[in-house]
Amino acid sequence: MWRRTYFLLILVRIYFALSSSYLHPDENFQGPEVIAGRVFSYPVHQTWEFTSAHPIRSTFPLWLAYGSPMYLLRWLWEGFGYDEVSPSVVYWTLRVLMLTLSIVLEDWAIQELVQSPRARRVAVPLIASSYVTWTFQTHTFSNSLETLLVSWSLVLIRRIVEDKKRSGVLASSILGFLVVVGVFNRITFPAFLLLPSFSLLPHFQRKPFSLIFISLFALFSTFIAISIDTAFYTPGDFIFSSLFHHPVITPLNNFLYNSNPTNLAQHGIHPFYQHILINLPQLLGPAFPLLFFLRRTHLSPALLSAISGTVLLSLFPHQEARFLIPAIPLVLSSIRLPKQQTRTWISAWVIFNIAMGMLMGVYHQGGIVPVQMHIAKTNETVSHAFWWKTYSPPIWLLNGKNEELVTRDLMGMKGEEMVEEVKSVLPPCPTSKLPAVNKSVYMVAPRSAYFLNTYKDPESQEGMRLEEVWSYSKHLNLDDMDFADDGVWKTLGRIVGDRGLVIWRVTRDCWSKGK
Repeated sequence: MWRRTYFLLILVRIYFALSSSYLHPDENFQGPEVIAGRVFSYPVHQTWEFTSAHPIRSTFPLWLAYGSPMYLLRWLWEGFGYDEVSPSVVYWTLRVLMLTLSIVLEDWAIQELVQSPRARRVAVPLIASSYVTWTFQTHTFSNSLETLLVSWSLVLIRRIVEDKKRSGVLASSILGFLVVVGVFNRITFPAFLLLPSFSLLPHFQRKPFSLIFISLFALFSTFIAISIDTAFYTPGDFIFSSLFHHPVITPLNNFLYNSNPTNLAQHGIHPFYQHILINLPQLLGPAFPLLFFLRRTHLSPALLSAISGTVLLSLFPHQEARFLIPAIPLVLSSIRLPKQQTRTWISAWVIFNIAMGMLMGVYHQGGIVPVQMHIAKTNETVSHAFWWKTYSPPIWLLNGKNEELVTRDLMGMKGEEMVEEVKSVLPPCPTSKLPAVNKSVYMVAPRSAYFLNTYKDPESQEGMRLEEVWSYSKHLNLDDMDFADDGVWKTLGRIVGDRGLVIWRVTRDCWSKGK
């Protein structure tokens, strides 16, 4: 029965992997967009993490996770005689890749970490039915890669410790490599291995070769990672001497940056209990209360990893829910279902994950990627595209149109200021001496942005008009909640009732006084 349930849940995971939700800009700007610009020469936008004098994002894990499949895709594409790989093909290929890694590597790791067949029959379907697995793990987050690295590091630690006869050279070597990849991927990675790694100390006393091979492969991998980052960030041709004179050590830069409270304040300061009392319940739902009923005998290495990671990350004042993604499968593999009211708990678990799965996996900023892909395919000449009240759009999906199209991200700018920005690029009204300009100006905004209603009225006298070009209905903008001004029910009615993301063609109202 549990196997049939598990395979059904794989189909659910496939559905969400092929849905176009946009959970956070970092799933593009801290990974695929950067590498796609180098592999396919797409015009891209590099964020400050990659352009500052002391870059804090390593490209070493990005080349491993995204660069390799991109090069393979380009090679196959050229082999079949096609000219260029469309960004949409690359985008969905990476989604399928993350889906595959989740099904193969994450589920495999859980199978090894949960040794009891009876407990495994609960843990595997539980993790496979979590909306975190459906959504975050099928997106290109560094946190999703960290989940795989943490899980497999725990598997290797267990293999090394249980091998009483040999040093475990192969497992030790791979562990040394994974630790370095994990640290260069996210500096929070060691937090999840702190407590489980203590189990290695007695093994190192018996088999010192294990420690030697972990250290050797870690040092070699560190050298490779620093070389790749130095080559990526050094202007001009890479010179080997740069490694000794001006090495780029991104984890160190990242640590120094995040050690400064002023820098963290720019990204948001949270209370120390944010992870434990807010983020974990948000990710675990009905499974969160079960943590309080665990006995000491249930403190498996997986659960110890989740505890150490959560506690140490709570020491940092900037705490986002996705930082805890590596802990979720570890927690779900360690809890036990309640003996009483089991069906009630399972019903609550199913309802919670379906609701959160549809919200985060389908509707959350779900129109941004389809809109960009539509603009990339349109035959209309567009000079500017203004994005208002959305996440930052990934411009690498424009398929080269960003060479002639200026994308302006106005985010949460006030309505009046936004209108002035748009008006400043509108072509003047045509006259006998000034012919009409054949380039369009687009505005992309949620349908729920009622501020724009005035400009949709043909009789408006506000100086500009909006004409709907295209829309995508599966889009919710949860960052436009005006509860203080409109109240809860009115705000929810606006956001949910008028869901969708719309492309508006903006023209100057040449008959009004406001032109």
